[in-house]
Amino acid sequence: MKKFKFQLETLLKVTRMKKDDIEVQFAAMNRKLLDQQQHLRMLLDEMQQGQRDYEGLVRDGTRVNVERLVNYNRFFAWKREQIEMQNEMILQTKNERQKKLKELMEVMSYLKSIEQLKEKRFQEYKEQALFEEQKMLDEIGLQLAMRARREAAS
Repeated sequence: MKKFKFQLETLLKVTRMKKDDIEVQFAAMNRKLLDQQQHLRMLLDEMQQGQRDYEGLVRDGTRVNVERLVNYNRFFAWKREQIEMQNEMILQTKNERQKKLKELMEVMSYLKSIEQLKEKRFQEYKEQALFEEQKMLDEIGLQLAMRARREAAS
């Protein structure tokens, strides 16, 4: 009997490669999201440090001039803007990551169906091979029985 050959083997390989590629992209999105969240924490820490510095100035009773107040106001406005932009970037990255996850789930489902089809075809192949082997053994047994009868009759 000929060797088992799955007709969709190329499709299976391409789908596996696509799944691997999407997994890499999904992991990259996760790394990007973690980096962005870390950057946001850094911005928030800088904002808190600025607030502590400002409160320290006010608490110490140091004479605060208008220029210094304006500088702190600009700093806080700038940090709030950076934090807002970073939050938007995080939201976009989460959406992109969610899309990659959905794409990955779809490809994995498709791959699973192809693999199940391959397994089913392999089972059919094994059953056919077993059937043919049994048929051949039956023919050999029949020939041996016929030969034994002829020899017994002679």
